[in-house]
Amino acid sequence: MQATWMSFLLRSLLIAVLALCVGFYAGGWWAWMAAAICFALLTLDHTRQLARLTQWVSAPRLETIPQGTGDWELPLGELYRLNKAQHKEVQSLLQSMARFRDAARALPDGVVTLNAAHQIEWANPTAELLLAIDAERDQGRAITNLVRNPDFVEYLRLGVYTAPLILRNVRGDASVLTVRAVAFGSERMLLLVRDITHEENIERLRRDFVANVSHELKTPITVLAGFVETLANPDIELEPAQRTHFLALMAEQSERMQRLIEDLLTLSALESAARPSTESIIEMPSLIQQVMPTIQALSDGKHQFICEVEALTLKGNAQEIISVISNLASNAVRYTPAGGTIRVTWTQRDEHAVLSVTDSGIGIEAQHLSRLTERFYRVDTSRSRESGGTGLGLAIVKHVLTRHQAKLEIHSTPGQGSTFSAVFPAQRVQPLHE
Repeated sequence: MQATWMSFLLRSLLIAVLALCVGFYAGGWWAWMAAAICFALLTLDHTRQLARLTQWVSAPRLETIPQGTGDWELPLGELYRLNKAQHKEVQSLLQSMARFRDAARALPDGVVTLNAAHQIEWANPTAELLLAIDAERDQGRAITNLVRNPDFVEYLRLGVYTAPLILRNVRGDASVLTVRAVAFGSERMLLLVRDITHEENIERLRRDFVANVSHELKTPITVLAGFVETLANPDIELEPAQRTHFLALMAEQSERMQRLIEDLLTLSALESAARPSTESIIEMPSLIQQVMPTIQALSDGKHQFICEVEALTLKGNAQEIISVISNLASNAVRYTPAGGTIRVTWTQRDEHAVLSVTDSGIGIEAQHLSRLTERFYRVDTSRSRESGGTGLGLAIVKHVLTRHQAKLEIHSTPGQGSTFSAVFPAQRVQPLHE
């Protein structure tokens, strides 16, 4: 401001000096004329620069700010500096907003912004997927008109957001969502949506697992407790043969619990690591011949066994592969009537290698096939328990094969038998060089 006044006074002083000089040589009338002309030119320059500034104000852009001269140089220069700083700040805010939106879009949880009337202002792709909405199409629509869940409508109406809301079947499926409302800004709200279907399934599996283990252990513990009570009662006299029979039954139930605990520990160890701890090149023909005597002992001569193996090696964990062969073959023994045939093959299929166990047993109906690898799932509960099955064999097989990048194929026809095939990838298979 002071510089502007000094410039104005300096210009006026120069005009006065010029007028005095003209008046000294040409007279007073010419002095006034010269002063008038100078002030007129100065006014014209101010008007011109004011017009340029007025034109710029109608469409302000940083790059079109007029350059000032004279008294206008300083204020227009200051205007340019302020606009440049403001432009830089706006660009920084826009970039920050863009980064925020990019981050919000990338969030694994859904985010929806609502106004005071609970109308949608913005939503990220995750929220669109979870709530079955379209951020662009549904912008300005009340979210309660789109998510027609009574609990959700009541949750927003009450305005008490101390705890998240659990929503089920929002998309017409078995999904489970948590919704939490967070107030922000001026009467605005953030809806945070998370898909907890997987966590709910894990919790359900945990509950089922505990219930199944308790159920599996209940029978042998009850039997053992009953026999112990009988044997410990001095008032009950038992014949030696009867006592021997009781002890044999107790040993059988103890073995059943031991097998169950061993399978649980095996399954836990398999689930705790994604890959086998140690791997080697396994000579599969020798390994299969090593396992077969145990399976034949389980059969007790009631079945005919056929082994067909090709000279192929497998890269993997030998103990885990033994568990696959043992579980598949022992299942075949349990579900094949006496006189049936059990065939164990190790062959090459295209570039893959396939370990198959085929039986001529009772077969499995189609509706059971997809659930056979579930823990404790049994097609025939009584038969499996009577034959010593724990209900965990195929779950163990599935985990071992997953750790070896292999898959389990099941083909079965009721009354004709079943084939369980472990298909190993080409990178784990090589010809056996003798």
